[in-house]
Amino acid sequence: MKKLVLLAAVTLAMLSACHTVSGVGKDVSAGGQHLQNAAE
Repeated sequence: MKKLVLLAAVTLAMLSACHTVSGVGKDVSAGGQHLQNAAE
């Protein structure tokens, strides 16, 4: 269940991201960090 909520949060973050390449890159990096924290 936590993974589903996390995936939804990452997806929403991606959709609401700045429309520049660097903005998307930062959001992807932040999403990866959240996934790594959830895995620990």
